[in-house]
Amino acid sequence: MSDAGSPAAYRTAYDASLSDPEAFWGAAASAIDWVTPPTRVLDDTDPPFYRWYPDGELNVCVNAVDRHVAAGRGDQPAIHYDSPVTGTKATITYAALLARVRAVAGGLRGLGVEKGDRVVIYMPMVPEAVIAMLACARIGAIHSVVFGGFAPQELAARIDDAAPKVVLSASCGVEPSRIVPYKPFLDEAIRRSDHKPERCVVLQRGQQRAELGERDIDWRDFESGEAALAGADPVTVAATDPLYILYTSGTTGKPKGIYRDSGGYAVALRWSMENIYDVRPGETMFTASDVGWVVGHSYIVYAPLLTGATTVLYEGKPIGTPDAGAFWRVISEYDAVALFTAPTAFRAIKKEDSTASKVADYDLSGFRALYLAGERLDPDTYEWASRALGVPVIDNWWQTETGWPIAANPKGLELLPIKAGSPSVAVPGYDVRVLDGSGEPVPAGVEGAICIKLPMPPGTLPTLWHDDERYVSSYLSAYPGYYLTGDGGYIDEDGYLFVMGRTDDVLNVAGHRLSTGSIEAALAGHEAVAECAVIGVRDELKGQVPRALVVLKSGIDGDAEGERIRTELVARVRAEVGAVAALHQVDIVAGLPKTRSGKILRKTMREMADGGSPAVPATIEDASVLDALGPVLRGS
Repeated sequence: MSDAGSPAAYRTAYDASLSDPEAFWGAAASAIDWVTPPTRVLDDTDPPFYRWYPDGELNVCVNAVDRHVAAGRGDQPAIHYDSPVTGTKATITYAALLARVRAVAGGLRGLGVEKGDRVVIYMPMVPEAVIAMLACARIGAIHSVVFGGFAPQELAARIDDAAPKVVLSASCGVEPSRIVPYKPFLDEAIRRSDHKPERCVVLQRGQQRAELGERDIDWRDFESGEAALAGADPVTVAATDPLYILYTSGTTGKPKGIYRDSGGYAVALRWSMENIYDVRPGETMFTASDVGWVVGHSYIVYAPLLTGATTVLYEGKPIGTPDAGAFWRVISEYDAVALFTAPTAFRAIKKEDSTASKVADYDLSGFRALYLAGERLDPDTYEWASRALGVPVIDNWWQTETGWPIAANPKGLELLPIKAGSPSVAVPGYDVRVLDGSGEPVPAGVEGAICIKLPMPPGTLPTLWHDDERYVSSYLSAYPGYYLTGDGGYIDEDGYLFVMGRTDDVLNVAGHRLSTGSIEAALAGHEAVAECAVIGVRDELKGQVPRALVVLKSGIDGDAEGERIRTELVARVRAEVGAVAALHQVDIVAGLPKTRSGKILRKTMREMADGGSPAVPATIEDASVLDALGPVLRGS
């Protein structure tokens, strides 16, 4: 267990971070190696555009790789690559990682990539994806990872916005049941985009090779060519220079490029590993996510490597590769002290193995904590995971925009009492407030808009990629002086935050505002329910009424038991939320549509239920699930 915790350690740290943020984050910056140490911590001369460590200089790749080798830890594993979908495993030490990163950085320089140029990385969960990210950081290029398998139109939009000089890609991605051909998607995206990258480097995978064209280079030749053999030394960048652009969906349909700075991000992630996640140098962290999502960027790649920990790069699923014991096998095999994934992964495991019988097949004696984020952790899944694993199950809440947690239980500082349904408390650096429609704070226990008082801590977005105006209009204009998270919820009398869902997931039933989260919590508590989603649909009388979609646990016959279960679920909501919830329609379905990061597509389902024909989001995990729901949602 952590040796850092002490009574009231969280409160001391949190109060210090708000009363004197410059002293707090100035001290945290000492954990990073600087080329030019900052003499100023925060530049607040041009609000709302705040900049951390404005006169500091560093190289993030050096901090993530070189310094550990220089400290004599080159033989320590940096990455365990584990790919059950291809039957491949590999361990890459810090010394081997440095050699490959130097080579790929040299290869990029050989293609004319310079400091400030953009490189799009469109790759599956393979070591080359991580190596590519670090190689860009090494030479001061800005990487933009686009999740592998994104449809051509989504990739084209990102190519046009980032305007990369080079694209790094692969011939295919491998799913448990199919091969995803990346190269044709990339070719079509470039055909559609106005910006044309100069070169594309393609990693040929044995599962499906790609035909290369005039602009294309085989990755093997690229990494072993003359420029790669020469390598590349690290380029010094300003702390305020961008490390990467990560796109998130926008309400206008045009993706928003989240701009991540170099210095603030490095400091925040390094601080978070020990103080939030209780992971130390030399220990192993298993984050079951993907590069291309913020959790993957931060806690597969940068945070573990900045810390000198070992990270697991997992190309597989929580179930089906080969079974619901997949995560336990990885934890046991690599002696991971922490697992970080999405609640939806655990609901999938629970559906497949409701008694968690496969946990007993593996030695989890070194495993200390489970961390979940990406979707609200419902109390039922929390209870199930707690019983199954016997370790703290810690929800944490944050966004692509923030880069690291806004609210969490800071286990490395002090493990606070856990409240099911809450991601616990605001993380040091985040001044979290719940405001009403006029911008006034609401009393404890009253729901409102969750906002963060400016300036936000290091590591969060300083703006959007070449779009300051959209940054202000999207996040800062609703409540001047505050960042609008877009989530609603409340803070209880103990200071615990409860995030009840996106503000557009708030139901207005006959003038009463109800969160979908509270109704879902009531449904999820039923013994037959594996997972559920509640959407608000139009109603002439009440404005909106809730509609529930429920997935049953394996082994329960929905045809035979469905009517009884529906009746019991309606009764549960009436008892736990109140008659005002007016839940009458419960549909038992085979699955819920989700993004690759585990978010349930409530807005898309709501639009379908209201008779619309929404575009299928590019981030969807399996479009066939949404197709199957169409007739149910539309009542046809």
